[in-house]
Amino acid sequence: MRALPAAVAAILLATPLSGAPAAAAPSTTTASRQAVASAHGAAPLNGTASRHAATSRHGAGPLNGTASRHPATSVHAAGPLNGTASLGRAASLTTGSQSAAEVPCPKPRIAKPSAPPRPRPPAEVAEDMTVGGQALATHGLVVPAGSPAPPALTATTWLVADLGTGEVLGACGPHVHQTPASVQKMLLAATAIDQLDPAQKMRVTEGDLDIEPGSSAVGLVVGGTYSISTLWLGLMLNSGNDAANALARLAGGGGPDGLAKTVAAMNAKAASIGARQTHAVTPSGLDGEGQFTSAYDLALIARVCFASDDFRKYVLTRSARMPAQKNPKAGGFQFQNENKLIYNYPGALGGKTGFTTLARHSYVGAATRNGRTLVATLLGAEARPLRGWEQGAALLDWGFALPAGTSVGKLVTPEEVAAAERAALVTPERTAAGAGAAVQAAHPGGPTALTVVAAVAVAAALTAIPLLLLLTQRRQRRLRKTE
Repeated sequence: MRALPAAVAAILLATPLSGAPAAAAPSTTTASRQAVASAHGAAPLNGTASRHAATSRHGAGPLNGTASRHPATSVHAAGPLNGTASLGRAASLTTGSQSAAEVPCPKPRIAKPSAPPRPRPPAEVAEDMTVGGQALATHGLVVPAGSPAPPALTATTWLVADLGTGEVLGACGPHVHQTPASVQKMLLAATAIDQLDPAQKMRVTEGDLDIEPGSSAVGLVVGGTYSISTLWLGLMLNSGNDAANALARLAGGGGPDGLAKTVAAMNAKAASIGARQTHAVTPSGLDGEGQFTSAYDLALIARVCFASDDFRKYVLTRSARMPAQKNPKAGGFQFQNENKLIYNYPGALGGKTGFTTLARHSYVGAATRNGRTLVATLLGAEARPLRGWEQGAALLDWGFALPAGTSVGKLVTPEEVAAAERAALVTPERTAAGAGAAVQAAHPGGPTALTVVAAVAVAAALTAIPLLLLLTQRRQRRLRKTE
């Protein structure tokens, strides 16, 4: 992935949360390390506790017992920001919470399943890791001080955010690259759902059915004609890779290169909303070399998706019917929504499931409760002891149990990203620490664009003075010779 320009990183980090600026987090003490060891050992947070989280997920907190009541100041001492702290600035990317020992995320004790080796992710870029707040630049756990311990999950990375306020409530490795599987289809929706007319009909080609053998398909037939709304339902309910290819081809103009154009548009969309760990290779999420995302990026993508009325309608649909085809002859059939959250979680808004052998289980789920709308994203999970949607439900319960306004970071907005990109284009970057003149408002006393222009003009004038003196001396010598 390309490095985030320093001026862009500075702007994305400069927006404060309410309250006083955050101080550099202390390094983890011996006592806090002992607390971490006790909180993440064999007894307090095991698979039994996780299962309890799923069966009692509408109570005050996802985990019972002493461990779940440990304050975050002792259990999660890696320096997360609380609701009154401000986000870090680009000039201090290597200080504060990054210098503290990372806190491991709570995991259940299960036998490690056999799986192919994970692909090597792109090199991490410091500025990308801190988008949304310096506290998010961790491979470990970041939660608000004083919060209950989050549920023990098999998910490698996860994040919980408030879709209304943009506050990140907690996370585990939020900016760590992961393989997406079918949650990538949400990026396709974020890119194309408002572009395509739901009532329009399209004819399926042989290329649309060019998917990995044995992978999920909704059952389109070559030569069949389907409405766009039916294809979206096939994509969201049944995770149809055939529907993903057909929609991507049409969104890209309908020609042979339509799918490739849409994948390029998906990557452009990801960049425009600040999803810098995301790179699409396929529209469906089927594994492809160089295809990655992160828990933080999925929350940004989910925010775009859930802002669409059509998307919300599709992901809450429990069943739909695939129409019969006359030429070629094919019978119609019913298909169901595979996201169990909508059947089992009060206030569920829907989301997306995902699985490949390489990526393992991925999940995005959102719900509303007491006027708040939260989203949970998770990647690299196993199906035992909790399935993907159950892990999402446990995270949602944990998030709803936190007071409104609780925060360890923020979801950047497309407007902030666009403003930062514009500033990076017109303002020279400065200082090795990563701060740029584009953040003049956040760094009073720094050079503005006008002062930079003035300095350049002065330098040019000083450079010209010796040349003018030399020309004057030569002219005087010529005049003396002619006298």
